[in-house]
Amino acid sequence: MDLTACSTPLLQAHTGPSIGHPFKGIFLGSRHNTMTELWQNAMDHAVALARKAGSLVRDAVQNDMKVMLKSSSVDLVTKTDQKVEQLIIDSVKEKFPTHSFIGEESVAAGEPCVLTDNPTWIVDPVDGTTNFVHGYPFVAVSIGFAVNKKLEFGVVYSCIEDKMYTARTGQGAFCNGQPLHVSDQKEITQSIIATEFGSNRDTEVVDKIFSSMRKILCLPIHGIRGVGTAATNMCLVASGCVEAYYEIGMHCWDIAAGAVIVTEAGGVLMDVDGGPLDLMSRRVVAANNKMIAERIVKEIDAFTPLRDDAPIETKD
Repeated sequence: MDLTACSTPLLQAHTGPSIGHPFKGIFLGSRHNTMTELWQNAMDHAVALARKAGSLVRDAVQNDMKVMLKSSSVDLVTKTDQKVEQLIIDSVKEKFPTHSFIGEESVAAGEPCVLTDNPTWIVDPVDGTTNFVHGYPFVAVSIGFAVNKKLEFGVVYSCIEDKMYTARTGQGAFCNGQPLHVSDQKEITQSIIATEFGSNRDTEVVDKIFSSMRKILCLPIHGIRGVGTAATNMCLVASGCVEAYYEIGMHCWDIAAGAVIVTEAGGVLMDVDGGPLDLMSRRVVAANNKMIAERIVKEIDAFTPLRDDAPIETKD
């Protein structure tokens, strides 16, 4: 996926019909089997890393953890986040020394969030840190992989549930080896929609979040859900458990892997204004079909957070 601009149709899961997915910022890889085979070793390594990282997370849940703050009192990071990310970085550098890396904790520590044509791992070591801190049983390791600004595969491991979600471009999406496909529901009033509150507690932002939820809930729909991790929410869309997920304020590492999983399960992705998805914009709508996605977009009270690829301000 080209992470700067795209409007071409995306490849679909081989388990379902073809549906076009306009996508700004990401093309879902090559149509040729040679490309998928070329990066099979990387994907196999990602799955193994996700399992190893998940084991560390499960062990840490049973022990006391040191909680630190990032941008605010509700934007948390733990030693486990940092330990897991370092585990992944070290392993990738050893096996694929020429590859690049975009990671949540690395960016928080001052590393630039820049996607180049170089093979790049886009990682959230512990998606759902607040859940993790409170023992709420939805925590995921999310690993996306891009080449030439095109996402080639996505791996999301829901650690506590022991569910491994995987997808390769043009090869379908799976959970623990079983094929996934989005819901076939076309009626918004028969749908469940997932979203999150995020970590921004600015009153104007919170008002917009609640405004969007109120309008969507009163369409009406069956209900609004959220498990506290963007990666898992996207996997729930891919699994057909919810019809859509939307959020403003998440980051590229939260949704890179899930983007492949949703589209390979037959779903669609777009911006909250209805345009093509821009991975770096920190805004997403993931849905089972275009009809549901566009209906949700009409009700979202959108705002624009600072982009992930915004230049880092330096002090003179």
